[in-house]
Amino acid sequence: MRTLLFLLCGYLLAGACYLLVRLFSAIYPAVAMLFPALFTLMWFAVSLTNLIAGMTKAGYSFGEELPLFLLIFMLPVATLYWLGKV
Repeated sequence: MRTLLFLLCGYLLAGACYLLVRLFSAIYPAVAMLFPALFTLMWFAVSLTNLIAGMTKAGYSFGEELPLFLLIFMLPVATLYWLGKV
């Protein structure tokens, strides 16, 4: 359930960044590269924090948490960059 909540938050944040790019790209063309990069860095930090919390608080090993980290991090980021290419 926690993974689904993190994915939902990631998609909501990616959607907000996508909307900001669509709103401000006509006025500030550099925003088309800035917001996705900022989202990627911010979402990496959130996903890494979740990985560390899973290892320290829940007692999972790195090998158990790594697939979830990759899932939580890569799906919203890949979706945002895919939307930017369309």
